Amino acid sequence: MFQIRDPNEDDTDKNHDYITVLSDGGESQPLPRWKTYLYTLQLQAPKPKRIACRFEVPSKPPFYGKEYHGNITREDADQLLSEGDGSYLVRKSERAQNAFTLAIRFDNQTKNFKLYYDGMHYVGEKRFDTVHDLVADGLIHFYVELKAADYIASLSNESNYAESPYHAYTARKKRLERSQKSSSKKLSYNERASVATNGSANGALPQGTEDFDDSLDADVGSYEKKHNFKTQNFMGLHWCDFCANFMWGLIAQGVKCQDCGFEAHKKCSEKVPNDCMPDIKYVKNIFGADLTTVIKARNTPIPVVVDKCIKEIESRGLDAEGLYRIAGLHDEVETIRMSFDKDGENTDISEAKYDDINSLTSVLKLYFRLLPIPLVTFDSYKIILDTMKQDEPRSTRQMTKLREGLAKLPPAHFQTLKFLLSHLLRVTDKKPKNMMGPDNLAIVFAPTLMRSPDADPMQSLMNAQFEQKALETMIVCFRELFSRVSTQQSVDLSHGARKPSIDGRTFDRV
Repeated sequence: MFQIRDPNEDDTDKNHDYITVLSDGGESQPLPRWKTYLYTLQLQAPKPKRIACRFEVPSKPPFYGKEYHGNITREDADQLLSEGDGSYLVRKSERAQNAFTLAIRFDNQTKNFKLYYDGMHYVGEKRFDTVHDLVADGLIHFYVELKAADYIASLSNESNYAESPYHAYTARKKRLERSQKSSSKKLSYNERASVATNGSANGALPQGTEDFDDSLDADVGSYEKKHNFKTQNFMGLHWCDFCANFMWGLIAQGVKCQDCGFEAHKKCSEKVPNDCMPDIKYVKNIFGADLTTVIKARNTPIPVVVDKCIKEIESRGLDAEGLYRIAGLHDEVETIRMSFDKDGENTDISEAKYDDINSLTSVLKLYFRLLPIPLVTFDSYKIILDTMKQDEPRSTRQMTKLREGLAKLPPAHFQTLKFLLSHLLRVTDKKPKNMMGPDNLAIVFAPTLMRSPDADPMQSLMNAQFEQKALETMIVCFRELFSRVSTQQSVDLSHGARKPSIDGRTFDRV
């Protein structure tokens, strides 16, 4: 991710040196120097030398070349590999029918591996185009692990994450995001209610919203998010963003976060905290992407799809009969979806371009339906469903349990749900015209916002009525549930993380 180092630099002492760069704030920022000890060892590793068979072997598999020697013994293989470390050949296995053995000379010993082919050559998890590449990668690992076994074992344990390249980069990125935060005032929940009611941000507010906490000034950068690590075949030379050491080998040298680009040894990645800072160049789509990932990548308190669609729907008024119940045109919905994925906040969904408001409501519902983790997460789902099944409707106990369930939501989910419910409440204020009360909206939205973790379809079907009741209750009791809920929920970034606060109490997040 941060490949800015000199591979020829002498680093055999293996100590963590520092360089100093200036941050945008004008203060000096120490960064670790990339360590080249393991890179030097990779350069010193033996090179593969194919021992070619001098005669044509009958029935030779088409996927092997001159390195195939057919049915020879281990002793014969040892003799042929006496040319030195790096020598290799393939022979027919003596123990199994239609099986093959890869013999490699290293450290004056012959290592034998059962060799497989399924379109690619492999002896373990890694797949290679050629046997030669497989041997080259193996020799690098043999040599590096022979010469630096203790050093490798201590890589992640002795590294200080606070001094890692990634931590230094993310700290700078967070400072930049805070300094570049827009100073222009956005419409709050209450102001949008006024727009929806009177067509102007200067109109009177609906009764009962005066004391409503409608802040959207969330510190998105502080939201906790796990890294999305996957094994990566790195091209060229790459260093670990955690321990600053070289990632040796030819393929599958380590892992890379698919959301922020963090590169690390697999062992080092296990030590990395949940502080992923998604980069928009890695997060290609909005639809079907994790909610927290999209919000952090775009540094917005709620997803741009939700923000723009609700703004546009409310700007046109909420009088349309069957709002959210009537589906939009499929082709138009797909066009808008693709436009959001391509253009993000620059997507044009104005009335001049899409005059059917039902297409916008369908896009909003589609966004929530495609979330890999539902807006009401599984941890919250259980608490909410249990109280809907067990407690008296809208009783003090049920309200308390609903708040507890809401407090379990990750900050990005909490803020987005609050924003959406505020909008749906304003839709119900227009029920005489749009014919959409809380019960109607709950029927429409419950299947898109909630998802049973139970794989049993019958259980999911039985839960549907309680999901609808839960959402209906959240709309009707929105002000009671959210007016005293802190919208500045914090995330467990370190030991001293703050917990979400509701009515002066705190709840643990799992």
